[in-house]
Amino acid sequence: MRPEIVPPVVTVVHAPACHFCLDAEEALGELAVEHRIEVRPVDIDSAEGRTLVALHRPAMSPLVLLDGAFFSSGRLPRKKLARALQARTGATTTGAV
Repeated sequence: MRPEIVPPVVTVVHAPACHFCLDAEEALGELAVEHRIEVRPVDIDSAEGRTLVALHRPAMSPLVLLDGAFFSSGRLPRKKLARALQARTGATTTGAV
């Protein structure tokens, strides 16, 4: 029996009326077609959002974490994230979580 691979968790701390946040949502939707990922949206004004912003101090929104570690802030670097997901999973899989 093969152990089940836990999908990478992409946490997106988003702000209201943020065009980079909307862009990140679209990019993650596209990446989810090729990679099995779990996307966790977090409102910047929530307790968790404020805690994450205080911890990581992003220059811009959205703050993006990959498996709990800082990945980016501002416009989401799609190719960099695709490479990180490829390295994390070892293979491209179809379907999103």
